[in-house]
Amino acid sequence: MARRPWFLAAVCVVALAPVTTLGADSRLGPPKDLDGFFPFAAPSSADAWAKRADEVRRRVLVSQGLWPAPTKQPLTPVIHGTIERDGYTVSKVYFESLPGFFVTGNLYRPTGVQGRVPGVLFAHGHWKDARLAEQPTEPLRREIALGEERFEQGGRSRFQSLCVQLARMGCVVWQWDMLGDSDAVQLSRELVHGFAKQRPEMNAATGWGLYSPQAEARLQSIMGLQTWNSIRSLDFLLSLPEVDPERVAMTGSSGGGTQTMLLAAVDERLRLSFPVVMVSTSMQGGCTCENASLLRIGTGNVEFAGLFAPRPQGMNTANDWTKELATKGFPDLQRLYEILGAKDNVLLVRGEHFPHNYNAVTRSAFYTFLNKHFRLGFPTPVIERDYEFLSREQLSVWDAAHPAPPAADPVFERRLLADLHADIDGQVRTQAASPEGLRTLLRPAVETLIGRRYDDAGEVTWDLVDKHRDGTHVRMTGTLRNTTHGEEIPVTWLYPEKWAGRVVVWLDRTAPAVAADGRPTAAMQRLVDEGITVVAPEIFHWKVGSAQPVVSNPREFAGYTYGYNHPAFCRSVHDLLSVVRFLRTAEVGGHPHPKQVTVAGFGDSAAVVLAARAVAGPAIDRAAVATDGFRFSGLTDYRDPLFVPGMVRYLDVPGLIALSAPHPLWLAGEAAADLVAGGYPATGRDRLTLAAGTEDPWTAAAAWLLTEPR
Repeated sequence: MARRPWFLAAVCVVALAPVTTLGADSRLGPPKDLDGFFPFAAPSSADAWAKRADEVRRRVLVSQGLWPAPTKQPLTPVIHGTIERDGYTVSKVYFESLPGFFVTGNLYRPTGVQGRVPGVLFAHGHWKDARLAEQPTEPLRREIALGEERFEQGGRSRFQSLCVQLARMGCVVWQWDMLGDSDAVQLSRELVHGFAKQRPEMNAATGWGLYSPQAEARLQSIMGLQTWNSIRSLDFLLSLPEVDPERVAMTGSSGGGTQTMLLAAVDERLRLSFPVVMVSTSMQGGCTCENASLLRIGTGNVEFAGLFAPRPQGMNTANDWTKELATKGFPDLQRLYEILGAKDNVLLVRGEHFPHNYNAVTRSAFYTFLNKHFRLGFPTPVIERDYEFLSREQLSVWDAAHPAPPAADPVFERRLLADLHADIDGQVRTQAASPEGLRTLLRPAVETLIGRRYDDAGEVTWDLVDKHRDGTHVRMTGTLRNTTHGEEIPVTWLYPEKWAGRVVVWLDRTAPAVAADGRPTAAMQRLVDEGITVVAPEIFHWKVGSAQPVVSNPREFAGYTYGYNHPAFCRSVHDLLSVVRFLRTAEVGGHPHPKQVTVAGFGDSAAVVLAARAVAGPAIDRAAVATDGFRFSGLTDYRDPLFVPGMVRYLDVPGLIALSAPHPLWLAGEAAADLVAGGYPATGRDRLTLAAGTEDPWTAAAAWLLTEPR
């Protein structure tokens, strides 16, 4: 006797549940922005933290365009114009972090060095022309009167003050320019820090510029370039023979604090970190150079700081967005350090009575912290001494013998991004040509883009709205509720009277499973007649119309939205994972679960199915898709409902196809030449069925779905 359909048991049970309507879906509210709340909860154990830290660190690396990182070329630094002062020297330096892309700054060295000495990276924030600037007399005198600064001469530059003092303490200090600042002229300050409107001339399939959909699809951003410059700056510092690789620190204030947190999170060569006025559960950094798509989805700056644990780390508060850190965020950082056995390695310097700063008081706290952990042997607390201020002309890297590259050159901008893409694309394709590369590089990257694995799908329940019996099947409508993530998915179900134990999840906006009159389409009727249950969810990106909602920030930068929120496409993938989770785990009346779950997607849902297939593991048995040749690279608006930052970087739709292997896949709208070699050819070509171009995809897919799986 045939088994009673599992879902008919669901009918009997859920009919008692209250009928509800849509509206509780947490994703339908305003998108989160950089001024949201970003709490950090201390982990339950060191093992739990190790797993979480790996995930967050990978998110940072992916968002910054560092998974994989650009190919490192020789730095060939040019060091010139050295000035000698009492106990230290100051040199002008430039090198190339990428071919033709210059990093500029000053190198401070102690004189009379014997043996190896500590090295310090100093990243400045958003003070205009910071390294070369001079504080006007009137505000400096006010700062001295309020105790923020100590000296009228030395206080003219907080940046020189810190570098000189550290050199006098025996440290080698490298201070370099943020993009668009001081001598870093190749990208303009307006572009780097003030970008506001999309540039149509920079939005093209070739020759694209920063902030364009093409750049975002490849995870090319100002923040990523600055993080890369930080990595190369560390390379430069460690290349100096006198620098001790076991005593290397980084500090920076405001935007420099952001750079400090990011490098400390991803580069194990740093031994001490001191981000200033930036660690907070509140505002996360307002500049375009402090934001990147994917970066802070489900995380934030306090957790980024936690990635440096258990190594020594200090931070401070001021009368800005950090003012509540002592009660919001820092106690959890302390607990994390305690769990990792290093409770004395994290420091908070309270300074809510001072404005946003890296003033003499905060600098003294850094010197003292560095002195303690690097065992420099100075009396504590360490107090600055005055020094001789150096002018812009004395510090500037470019001169007649060392001419500056062209400033704000759009030709250079385009070439930089094109060369960067060629390098990364070559690396990804090479690694994706092997199953190992798919496992270690491509799959983790796509999991980060999608933002959810099947194991993280959550708990899903079902609420009935309507039920109708129609001859050989029952049609039901209702809502699946993901109670873990606060999400809702409207679903239509077609249950055959004689169930064969198989379920097909059908996604097609233009040719849905059920016609306007409530009857199954021909392809669906064929499945139902063969005893297959059909599940037709309404996935998220169908609901957003012609454009994804973006944050209220008027600046047209994708990172302000997708740095904090999953794109609509990814939320559709989450919906599909929720449906599969319900099918696999719901306990209804003791009846058996389906013996096979298949997903099928057409048109703008085909890539959703491929992405879910890539991250779902064995939870999805088979998949059928008709892509119509869709490519993420063809999208020209970052607000497009299908736009996903990073998808082109990771080989677009062919990359998702490769990650479907070794599971059975029926594929229409693609040519064999487009498939990535590390996928099906390496795991069994018989698992992939390429449809003939002349076939009706719905009928052909249904016919394949009726075949017995291999």
